[in-house]
Amino acid sequence: MINYTIYENKDSSNWVTFVHGAGGSSSIWFKQIRDFQKHYNVLLLDLRGHGNSKPNLKAKFNQKYTFSALANDILEVLDCLKIGRSHFVGISLGTILIRQFAEMYPTRVQSMIMGGAILKMNFRSQVLMKLGNVFKYVLPYLILYRFFAFVIMPKANHKQSRLLFINEAKKLYQKEFIKWFRLTAEINPVLRWFRQVELNIPTLYVMGEEDYMFLPSVRKVVEKHFKSSQLVVIENCGHVVNVEQANTFNQAVISFINSSK
Repeated sequence: MINYTIYENKDSSNWVTFVHGAGGSSSIWFKQIRDFQKHYNVLLLDLRGHGNSKPNLKAKFNQKYTFSALANDILEVLDCLKIGRSHFVGISLGTILIRQFAEMYPTRVQSMIMGGAILKMNFRSQVLMKLGNVFKYVLPYLILYRFFAFVIMPKANHKQSRLLFINEAKKLYQKEFIKWFRLTAEINPVLRWFRQVELNIPTLYVMGEEDYMFLPSVRKVVEKHFKSSQLVVIENCGHVVNVEQANTFNQAVISFINSSK
């Protein structure tokens, strides 16, 4: 089972589950814990190979990671803790896992909050994936990760987020990075399905106005999925909205969750 951390609120029966992105860990939510624990029970997850979820013997033999398998990792924790339903908050690739989980187990999801959501790979991100596939066996993964982080978060005010993810990525292994990078092979058809199909689950997208790679596609999807979706765009903010503008992010998300109970 993947590693998890709980912050209980004995006055609440509501759960909020946080899902980080590739290369991160549950520690990226350090600016959310205090505010959210005042209102809800908080569950933080470390995805496979990240944070304190070290690869076990079973994972080493299971060479291929899929979005479905990673979603089932989340289900295993919820079942173990006997959490019937939860609100889910994700960042970057974590938003893809939340949406995949909701596709598979919709009754377990009360709402979805998608920070720095990835719904379409634009031309620049497609080029990044191709470069990564060419060099993933040649270059040390940290060189690739630093490059990706700089392209996605290029501005001076993105520096804290950039360094946070790079420092967390140092805890990965080269083989683990390659397993995660292989997920890019299935990402385009998965995202195409997500853009086409609207789930009947309250969804809030929280995007930075400077998230030039992913914000345009999110705007289009929210216009199309208007029955279930809302969009909050945070000024002077890049991809990692929960770190760069934590107070604004927390207020928007807590307000949304309270309206979705």
